[in-house]
Amino acid sequence: MSTPQAWYKQFWPWFLIVLPMCAVIASFATLRIALTNSDSLVADDYYKNGKAINQDIHKIQYARQLGMQFSLEWRDGELLITQHGGPEYLAALNLEFYHPTLADKDFTQMLTADASNVYRYIPNETLDGAWVVRVEGFDRKWRLQQRLQIEADKTYWLN
Repeated sequence: MSTPQAWYKQFWPWFLIVLPMCAVIASFATLRIALTNSDSLVADDYYKNGKAINQDIHKIQYARQLGMQFSLEWRDGELLITQHGGPEYLAALNLEFYHPTLADKDFTQMLTADASNVYRYIPNETLDGAWVVRVEGFDRKWRLQQRLQIEADKTYWLN
């Protein structure tokens, strides 16, 4: 007569323990991913953001009334912004680039014109791809905004 083998030396108990353990480990990994990568597309204060949209529309309408028009040219790693319409604007510009899906790529820059009335910006990385571009006066009374698919050596119009 043979003596029974100890439970920890058998295959089936370990098989039955390992399957639920894998599910527990996977759930902790999923929880960690969910906590470290928050969804940046959801606004915390949607009511305040909704009120701000109405103010933005008034700024865009005011820019249209003035006839403001700018060209953006991405050439040799440099962004050139030139005014082509509206009253001559010589003050600083607020330039804002918003990536449609990656909030960490968004940036804002204050620009001043050079002697030939061209605003120049040299970004840290390439701007190729889809962007929402805003050009706004220093006093923030008017705004031009447009969604662009930016490519090198191409001119875009904001009006």
